[in-house]
Amino acid sequence: MTGSAAKLGIEEGQIALELGWDEDCDSTISEAIEDVLGEDFLDEETDELCDVVLLWWRAEDGDLVDGLVDASRPLGDSGRIWLMTPGAGKPGNLEPGEISESAQLAGLVQTKAERLGEWQGSCLVARGYTKKA
Repeated sequence: MTGSAAKLGIEEGQIALELGWDEDCDSTISEAIEDVLGEDFLDEETDELCDVVLLWWRAEDGDLVDGLVDASRPLGDSGRIWLMTPGAGKPGNLEPGEISESAQLAGLVQTKAERLGEWQGSCLVARGYTKKA
């Protein structure tokens, strides 16, 4: 999964948290991100603010709005969530409309999408966030 971190815009020195990881997740994505960060993901119980939350989510994981609200709590002002869902036709996949609707209800907007192996990544940021030049 070379280039996964680059596709997600993750850079050395950023602080990241991983939520929802399970045996069905692609560990090469997580490992590639940790390699670029130069350190492990923060512990789920951290009080530290993050630049990036990598959120693995499947249809059976429950209410996506609740999951996104929980994932946005540790984000810094310019932080983003990469929502990783199974690709189309895979068990546990979500409909694209469900992602955008849930994001909107959680106060987020989707800015980018990337396919990483059998997972689909959706980049979500706080509504009203503008990237500084």
